[in-house]
Amino acid sequence: MQERKTVFLDKKTAYIFSFCLLALLLLAVIFPAGNGRIACAALLLPAAVIASVFIKKRCMLSIRKRTVLLIMSVMGLLYITLYYLTGIAYGLYYALVRLSVSSFFSYVLPIAAVIVAGEVIRGVLLAQETRVTTAAAFLICFLSEILIDANFGGASSFHQLADILGYTAFPAITANVLYHYLSRRYGVYPNISYRLLTTLFPYVIPYSSQLNAAIYSFARLLVPLLIYFFIHMLYGKRTGQRTTAKKGRWLYVVVALLVLLMSLFMMLVSCQFEYGLIVVATESMTGVINKGDAILYQRYDGQPIEEGQVIVFERNKTKVIHRVVDIQNIDGVLRYYTKGDANEENDAGYVTEPEIIGLTDHKIPLIGLPTVWIRDLFS
Repeated sequence: MQERKTVFLDKKTAYIFSFCLLALLLLAVIFPAGNGRIACAALLLPAAVIASVFIKKRCMLSIRKRTVLLIMSVMGLLYITLYYLTGIAYGLYYALVRLSVSSFFSYVLPIAAVIVAGEVIRGVLLAQETRVTTAAAFLICFLSEILIDANFGGASSFHQLADILGYTAFPAITANVLYHYLSRRYGVYPNISYRLLTTLFPYVIPYSSQLNAAIYSFARLLVPLLIYFFIHMLYGKRTGQRTTAKKGRWLYVVVALLVLLMSLFMMLVSCQFEYGLIVVATESMTGVINKGDAILYQRYDGQPIEEGQVIVFERNKTKVIHRVVDIQNIDGVLRYYTKGDANEENDAGYVTEPEIIGLTDHKIPLIGLPTVWIRDLFS
């Protein structure tokens, strides 16, 4: 009876701790003030101490700790190596934040503190072996990654929200799936080693790759899944039951299809390959291309353009999808005059070849409506 009461008190303490910490992190995300990294470190460091002292840790499965720690350290070094190898294709530039006394206290130390404290909290909450604490650990570590993202200052516009979701939130989800798996089976140290290496290297090494941000975000989203399946295939528990094997095979098939679809989608959205994808957010082409449609365009590489061709070009840092209504050759420079099908007048000025991004005559109806609705909310 006494043991059951103690277990209940332990769970109650873990639940109260989780909800309080989650509430504080949510407030820090919703109402950002000052440096998010330092604020997050100030929250998580004492929370990690409290969790370690006042929440009883139960025994968890602990196998091959040193081996997996070594593997994750090698994975982290390999990640950094591959990142800089992309500089061969995309080029390198001097990092905006270089290692100094100021950057050490503003970036390196707070981020390292958040990583270590977050993994300690994750380990303590996962050790309770309840769904509530497992979910709470995931959300706490997920929000901490949002907060330590460089220059995070909230989402006051659609573009900022899209950046936070695409460049930080989605990669953080897959990363925390991996970290939960590793922490539950192999302890906190493999996560700490890997995260310190892959998170802090941009502030220590004075060069950065000019790799497209969308492609880099996709790599950050995909790599944790690959590591997860690599570790699982090496040391995953084999039950020998036919039903479990079938479920495992179906899981691999589903993940492979998701990776394939995500790869295709990122190739289109990043606009770094032969074809690109853009959601139409205005009604200037209504009738042929409607608001909420997604257009598939071919990257412009000097192809001949005729009157009546729908082109994608950049105007005031915004991609525009309009039809060419007139072409003039003045002093050897081609000038393309454009107009939206639903507009009464031609666009102001003209478009030259360096401004043209692509040519299109394909659309996917209404697939971009959710994006447009979110954009309209911010408008």
